[in-house]
Amino acid sequence: MFETNTATCGGLPGLSDSFGAALWTIDYGLTMAAANFSGALLHVGGQDVYYNPFTPPPTNQSSFHQWTIGAIYYSVLIVAEAFGKSNVSQIVDTSNNGDFTSSYAIYDNGALARVALLNFMDDPTGAHDVTGSISVTGGRVPPEVYVKYFEASSVSAKVNITWAGQTFGNKFEVDGRPKGDVNITRIQCNQSANSCRIPVKAPCFALVFLTDPLARQDDALSVTFQTTATTRTINTATVDPSVLATSNGQSGKERGRFGSTSPGSVNGAQGISEIVPGLVVLLALTLVGD
Repeated sequence: MFETNTATCGGLPGLSDSFGAALWTIDYGLTMAAANFSGALLHVGGQDVYYNPFTPPPTNQSSFHQWTIGAIYYSVLIVAEAFGKSNVSQIVDTSNNGDFTSSYAIYDNGALARVALLNFMDDPTGAHDVTGSISVTGGRVPPEVYVKYFEASSVSAKVNITWAGQTFGNKFEVDGRPKGDVNITRIQCNQSANSCRIPVKAPCFALVFLTDPLARQDDALSVTFQTTATTRTINTATVDPSVLATSNGQSGKERGRFGSTSPGSVNGAQGISEIVPGLVVLLALTLVGD
Protein backbone atom coordinates (compact mmCIF):
# COMPACT_ATOMS: atom_id res chain seq x y z
CA MET A 1 0.00 0.00 0.00
CA PHE A 2 1.35 3.41 -0.95
CA GLU A 3 1.27 6.68 0.98
CA THR A 4 -1.30 6.93 3.71
CA ASN A 5 -2.08 8.33 7.11
CA THR A 6 -4.99 9.99 8.85
CA ALA A 7 -5.45 13.05 6.61
CA THR A 8 -3.70 14.78 3.68
CA CYS A 9 0.03 14.70 3.01
CA GLY A 10 0.99 16.66 6.10
CA GLY A 11 -1.83 15.79 8.43
CA LEU A 12 -4.23 18.05 10.28
CA PRO A 13 -3.44 19.61 13.68
CA GLY A 14 -5.56 18.18 16.47
CA LEU A 15 -6.36 15.10 14.41
CA SER A 16 -3.18 13.55 13.03
CA ASP A 17 -1.25 14.15 16.27
CA SER A 18 -3.96 12.78 18.57
CA PHE A 19 -4.42 9.57 20.52
CA GLY A 20 -7.33 8.72 18.21
CA ALA A 21 -4.96 8.84 15.23
CA ALA A 22 -2.66 6.39 17.01
CA LEU A 23 -5.56 3.99 17.62
CA TRP A 24 -6.52 4.31 13.94
CA THR A 25 -2.97 3.47 12.87
CA ILE A 26 -2.90 0.33 15.03
CA ASP A 27 -6.22 -0.75 13.54
CA TYR A 28 -4.99 0.06 10.04
CA GLY A 29 -1.79 -1.93 10.44
CA LEU A 30 -3.58 -4.99 11.76
CA THR A 31 -6.27 -4.70 9.08
CA MET A 32 -3.62 -4.58 6.37
CA ALA A 33 -1.90 -7.66 7.76
CA ALA A 34 -5.18 -9.56 8.01
CA ALA A 35 -5.86 -8.68 4.35
CA ASN A 36 -2.43 -10.11 3.39
CA PHE A 37 -0.64 -6.85 2.61
CA SER A 38 3.08 -7.22 3.22
CA GLY A 39 3.92 -3.53 3.62
CA ALA A 40 2.60 0.02 3.67
CA LEU A 41 4.11 3.46 3.31
CA LEU A 42 2.96 5.34 6.39
CA HIS A 43 3.64 9.06 6.72
CA VAL A 44 4.90 9.58 10.26
CA GLY A 45 7.10 12.67 10.20
CA GLY A 46 8.97 15.39 8.40
CA GLN A 47 9.31 19.13 8.43
CA ASP A 48 6.06 21.08 8.89
CA VAL A 49 3.77 18.05 9.31
CA TYR A 50 1.41 17.04 12.11
CA TYR A 51 1.98 13.29 12.30
CA ASN A 52 5.12 12.98 14.34
CA PRO A 53 6.86 16.34 13.98
CA PHE A 54 10.15 17.55 15.30
CA THR A 55 9.51 20.88 16.95
CA PRO A 56 12.43 23.30 17.51
CA PRO A 57 12.59 24.74 21.02
CA PRO A 58 11.81 28.36 21.89
CA THR A 59 14.68 30.74 21.12
CA ASN A 60 15.31 31.38 24.81
CA GLN A 61 16.30 27.75 25.43
CA SER A 62 19.86 26.51 25.44
CA SER A 63 21.56 25.06 22.38
CA PHE A 64 20.92 21.52 23.61
CA HIS A 65 17.31 20.52 23.88
CA GLN A 66 14.90 17.63 23.79
CA TRP A 67 12.48 16.52 21.11
CA THR A 68 8.76 16.13 20.58
CA ILE A 69 7.06 13.05 19.16
CA GLY A 70 3.46 12.56 18.18
CA ALA A 71 1.02 9.94 19.43
CA ILE A 72 1.32 8.00 16.21
CA TYR A 73 4.93 7.08 17.06
CA TYR A 74 3.63 4.72 19.73
CA SER A 75 1.33 2.94 17.29
CA VAL A 76 4.18 1.85 15.02
CA LEU A 77 6.01 0.30 17.98
CA ILE A 78 2.83 -1.38 19.18
CA VAL A 79 2.01 -2.93 15.81
CA ALA A 80 5.55 -4.30 15.58
CA GLU A 81 5.17 -5.87 19.03
CA ALA A 82 1.78 -7.29 18.10
CA PHE A 83 3.26 -8.96 15.02
CA GLY A 84 6.08 -10.42 17.12
CA LYS A 85 9.55 -11.58 16.12
CA SER A 86 8.84 -15.02 14.68
CA ASN A 87 8.42 -13.73 11.11
CA VAL A 88 5.71 -16.36 10.62
CA SER A 89 2.87 -14.63 12.48
CA GLN A 90 -0.63 -14.70 11.04
CA ILE A 91 -3.19 -12.01 11.83
CA VAL A 92 -6.90 -12.76 11.74
CA ASP A 93 -9.58 -10.05 11.94
CA THR A 94 -12.06 -11.23 14.56
CA SER A 95 -14.06 -7.99 14.82
CA ASN A 96 -17.71 -8.82 15.37
CA ASN A 97 -19.11 -6.03 17.50
CA GLY A 98 -19.25 -2.86 15.42
CA ASP A 99 -16.80 -0.37 13.95
CA PHE A 100 -15.67 1.06 17.30
CA THR A 101 -14.45 -2.15 18.92
CA SER A 102 -12.06 -3.95 16.57
CA SER A 103 -10.31 -7.17 17.57
CA TYR A 104 -7.60 -9.36 16.06
CA ALA A 105 -6.02 -12.72 16.80
CA ILE A 106 -2.28 -13.16 16.22
CA TYR A 107 -0.96 -16.68 15.65
CA ASP A 108 2.66 -17.84 15.78
CA ASN A 109 3.42 -21.17 14.09
CA GLY A 110 -0.28 -21.95 13.97
CA ALA A 111 -0.89 -21.38 17.70
CA LEU A 112 -2.74 -18.43 19.22
CA ALA A 113 -0.10 -16.16 20.80
CA ARG A 114 -1.65 -12.71 21.21
CA VAL A 115 -4.97 -10.91 20.92
CA ALA A 116 -5.44 -7.23 20.06
CA LEU A 117 -8.49 -5.33 21.31
CA LEU A 118 -9.43 -1.73 20.44
CA ASN A 119 -12.07 0.61 21.81
CA PHE A 120 -12.42 3.84 19.82
CA MET A 121 -15.29 5.21 21.88
CA ASP A 122 -14.59 8.35 23.90
CA ASP A 123 -16.38 8.26 27.24
CA PRO A 124 -14.67 9.01 30.59
CA THR A 125 -17.78 7.90 32.51
CA GLY A 126 -17.08 4.24 31.82
CA ALA A 127 -20.46 3.70 30.18
CA HIS A 128 -18.80 2.62 26.94
CA ASP A 129 -16.01 0.51 28.39
CA VAL A 130 -16.10 -2.96 26.85
CA THR A 131 -14.96 -6.44 27.84
CA GLY A 132 -13.30 -8.71 25.32
CA SER A 133 -13.82 -12.43 25.75
CA ILE A 134 -11.05 -14.79 24.59
CA SER A 135 -11.56 -18.52 24.11
CA VAL A 136 -9.48 -21.19 22.38
CA THR A 137 -11.23 -23.46 19.89
CA GLY A 138 -10.13 -27.04 20.30
CA GLY A 139 -8.05 -26.18 23.34
CA ARG A 140 -8.12 -24.36 26.63
CA VAL A 141 -7.15 -20.89 27.72
CA PRO A 142 -4.13 -20.53 30.03
CA PRO A 143 -4.61 -19.91 33.77
CA GLU A 144 -3.78 -16.24 33.26
CA VAL A 145 -2.95 -13.79 30.48
CA TYR A 146 -0.77 -10.68 30.38
CA VAL A 147 -2.06 -7.37 29.05
CA LYS A 148 -0.29 -4.24 27.89
CA TYR A 149 -2.57 -1.20 27.67
CA PHE A 150 -2.19 1.83 25.40
CA GLU A 151 -4.02 4.65 27.16
CA ALA A 152 -4.85 8.36 27.17
CA SER A 153 -7.60 10.49 28.66
CA SER A 154 -9.51 10.87 25.36
CA VAL A 155 -9.21 10.30 21.62
CA SER A 156 -8.26 13.97 21.21
CA ALA A 157 -5.44 13.80 23.78
CA LYS A 158 -1.94 14.74 22.62
CA VAL A 159 -0.15 14.47 25.97
CA ASN A 160 0.09 12.00 28.85
CA ILE A 161 -0.08 9.02 26.52
CA THR A 162 1.25 5.73 27.91
CA TRP A 163 2.08 2.29 26.55
CA ALA A 164 2.28 -0.39 29.24
CA GLY A 165 2.63 2.36 31.82
CA GLN A 166 5.52 4.10 30.08
CA THR A 167 5.66 7.36 28.13
CA PHE A 168 8.28 9.00 25.96
CA GLY A 169 7.22 12.34 27.41
CA ASN A 170 5.25 15.36 26.34
CA LYS A 171 6.39 18.35 24.30
CA PHE A 172 10.13 19.07 24.65
CA GLU A 173 10.48 16.16 27.10
CA VAL A 174 11.54 13.38 24.70
CA ASP A 175 15.09 12.01 24.65
CA GLY A 176 14.36 8.67 22.96
CA ARG A 177 13.90 6.68 26.17
CA PRO A 178 10.57 5.55 27.65
CA LYS A 179 9.98 6.93 31.14
CA GLY A 180 8.44 5.06 34.04
CA ASP A 181 8.14 1.40 34.93
CA VAL A 182 6.66 -1.22 32.60
CA ASN A 183 3.15 -2.10 33.75
CA ILE A 184 1.79 -5.45 32.56
CA THR A 185 -1.62 -6.39 33.92
CA ARG A 186 -2.20 -10.03 34.86
CA ILE A 187 -5.75 -11.26 34.39
CA GLN A 188 -6.98 -14.60 35.67
CA CYS A 189 -8.87 -16.78 33.19
CA ASN A 190 -11.74 -19.17 33.78
CA GLN A 191 -10.37 -22.44 32.41
CA SER A 192 -13.59 -24.31 33.18
CA ALA A 193 -15.49 -21.93 30.93
CA ASN A 194 -12.53 -21.67 28.50
CA SER A 195 -12.70 -17.89 28.72
CA CYS A 196 -10.53 -14.88 29.55
CA ARG A 197 -12.37 -11.59 30.03
CA ILE A 198 -10.30 -8.49 29.21
CA PRO A 199 -11.56 -5.02 30.21
CA VAL A 200 -10.92 -2.30 27.60
CA LYS A 201 -11.68 1.27 28.59
CA ALA A 202 -13.09 3.94 26.29
CA PRO A 203 -10.77 4.83 24.61
CA CYS A 204 -8.00 2.24 24.84
CA PHE A 205 -6.00 -0.49 23.12
CA ALA A 206 -5.11 -3.78 24.78
CA LEU A 207 -2.51 -6.28 23.59
CA VAL A 208 -3.11 -9.61 25.32
CA PHE A 209 -0.26 -12.13 25.61
CA LEU A 210 -1.09 -15.77 26.31
CA THR A 211 2.40 -16.24 27.78
CA ASP A 212 4.46 -13.89 29.90
CA PRO A 213 6.17 -11.44 27.47
CA LEU A 214 8.95 -10.72 29.96
CA ALA A 215 9.87 -14.39 30.29
CA ARG A 216 11.09 -14.63 26.69
CA GLN A 217 14.79 -13.98 26.27
CA ASP A 218 14.38 -12.59 22.76
CA ASP A 219 12.21 -9.84 24.21
CA ALA A 220 14.84 -8.74 26.73
CA LEU A 221 14.98 -5.00 27.22
CA SER A 222 17.67 -3.21 25.25
CA VAL A 223 19.93 -0.56 26.68
CA THR A 224 19.06 2.90 25.38
CA PHE A 225 20.99 6.14 25.57
CA GLN A 226 19.97 9.76 25.74
CA THR A 227 20.41 11.84 22.59
CA THR A 228 20.97 15.57 22.12
CA ALA A 229 20.87 17.99 19.21
CA THR A 230 21.94 21.56 18.52
CA THR A 231 19.68 24.49 17.74
CA ARG A 232 20.33 24.30 14.01
CA THR A 233 18.03 21.33 13.45
CA ILE A 234 16.80 21.42 9.87
CA ASN A 235 18.28 21.85 6.40
CA THR A 236 21.83 21.33 7.68
CA ALA A 237 23.25 19.68 4.54
CA THR A 238 25.05 22.05 2.15
CA VAL A 239 26.03 21.67 -1.49
CA ASP A 240 27.24 24.08 -4.15
CA PRO A 241 24.23 24.61 -6.49
CA SER A 242 26.48 24.70 -9.55
CA VAL A 243 27.94 21.33 -8.55
CA LEU A 244 24.48 19.88 -7.92
CA ALA A 245 23.25 21.03 -11.34
CA THR A 246 25.86 18.97 -13.18
CA SER A 247 26.60 16.21 -10.68
CA ASN A 248 24.91 13.24 -12.34
CA GLY A 249 26.65 11.47 -15.20
CA GLN A 250 30.06 13.10 -14.83
CA SER A 251 33.26 11.13 -15.20
CA GLY A 252 35.57 10.24 -12.36
CA LYS A 253 38.09 12.82 -13.58
CA GLU A 254 35.52 15.59 -13.47
CA ARG A 255 34.16 14.51 -10.12
CA GLY A 256 37.63 14.78 -8.66
CA ARG A 257 37.25 18.58 -8.78
CA PHE A 258 34.07 18.57 -6.71
CA GLY A 259 34.00 19.23 -2.99
CA SER A 260 32.35 17.32 -0.20
CA THR A 261 28.88 18.17 1.12
CA SER A 262 30.12 17.71 4.69
CA PRO A 263 31.40 21.01 6.17
CA GLY A 264 35.03 20.78 7.29
CA SER A 265 35.76 17.45 5.62
CA VAL A 266 38.46 16.75 3.06
CA ASN A 267 37.72 16.33 -0.60
CA GLY A 268 36.88 12.63 -0.54
CA ALA A 269 35.93 12.55 -4.22
CA GLN A 270 39.48 13.48 -5.25
CA GLY A 271 41.03 10.65 -3.29
CA ILE A 272 38.58 8.05 -4.60
CA SER A 273 38.96 9.06 -8.24
CA GLU A 274 42.74 8.76 -8.03
CA ILE A 275 42.71 5.38 -6.32
CA VAL A 276 39.70 3.67 -7.88
CA PRO A 277 38.51 5.77 -10.84
CA GLY A 278 36.22 3.07 -12.13
CA LEU A 279 34.28 3.09 -8.87
CA VAL A 280 33.32 6.74 -9.26
CA VAL A 281 32.23 6.22 -12.85
CA LEU A 282 30.11 3.27 -11.79
CA LEU A 283 28.42 5.34 -9.10
CA ALA A 284 27.69 8.08 -11.61
CA LEU A 285 26.14 5.61 -14.03
CA THR A 286 24.03 4.17 -11.25
CA LEU A 287 22.67 7.62 -10.44
CA VAL A 288 21.74 8.17 -14.06
CA GLY A 289 20.06 4.78 -14.20
CA ASP A 290 18.00 5.64 -11.13
